[in-house]
Amino acid sequence: MPELPEVEVVRRGLERWVGGRTVVSADVLHPRAVRRHLAGPVDFADRLRGASVSGVRRRGKYLWLPLGSELALLAHLGMSGQLLVKTGRMPDEKHLRVRITFADAGGGELRFVDQRTFGGLSLHPLGADGLPDVIGHIARDPLDPEFDEDAFHAALRRRRTTVKRALLDQSLISGVGNIYADESLWRAGLHFDRPTASLTRPRTAALVGHVRDVMRAALAAGGTSFDSLYVNVNGESGYFDRSLDVYGRESEPCRRCGTPVRRTPWMNRSSYHCPRCQRPPR
Repeated sequence: MPELPEVEVVRRGLERWVGGRTVVSADVLHPRAVRRHLAGPVDFADRLRGASVSGVRRRGKYLWLPLGSELALLAHLGMSGQLLVKTGRMPDEKHLRVRITFADAGGGELRFVDQRTFGGLSLHPLGADGLPDVIGHIARDPLDPEFDEDAFHAALRRRRTTVKRALLDQSLISGVGNIYADESLWRAGLHFDRPTASLTRPRTAALVGHVRDVMRAALAAGGTSFDSLYVNVNGESGYFDRSLDVYGRESEPCRRCGTPVRRTPWMNRSSYHCPRCQRPPR
């Protein structure tokens, strides 16, 4: 599933193209793609028609396009969702789910393509904080200037959980998924099952710093693409997977100490770690 860097790459690409533009029409080609819009596909298309897009925002793994001051088009990419900008002659993609056409100079379309249809688009009221109401519980991400490290550390100390579970808890810190959690924990020298209550303030600060470093490096590389399911708005893949230190490197030598990287089944996923650099809690 795309994490913060991949979603931010998409946001930046969209912002250059859709800001200030007006929707001519919206065609829903698969109703599951708008299942979170409870009023249905017809209402979705009717309410988008004539709307003007004022920009592109992101909170964690969610994107939204404000349509004035009261309504937003929310996008969640899920496992395989793609938001693609198309101009000129545009053959239909095999998994095209929603087509949004614009009126302004240059025309073109914004296409939501989703092979597995786990993602989706929906319209929601904007709250007083500028967030769509359905994602008001999503925490700020570590690249947000208003991310509160002290509050995050206090929340970790209160929780009876482990550090990787906390990193994946979008109500505590948003945008971090399985790949970047493993990468950050490796850089911090922390085992994924370390209890959060054991973290000191300096240890938490160091971990957040590593999360930021990993995110910024991934952003600079255009995100992580293991297959064609994640691409930017032009259909191009990211290449941060070439720089991953631990994730997906089972049995390969740790880049720090040379010990073979270990993969451990974890919450229906996998955790990759170095058994020497990231010793399990006692």
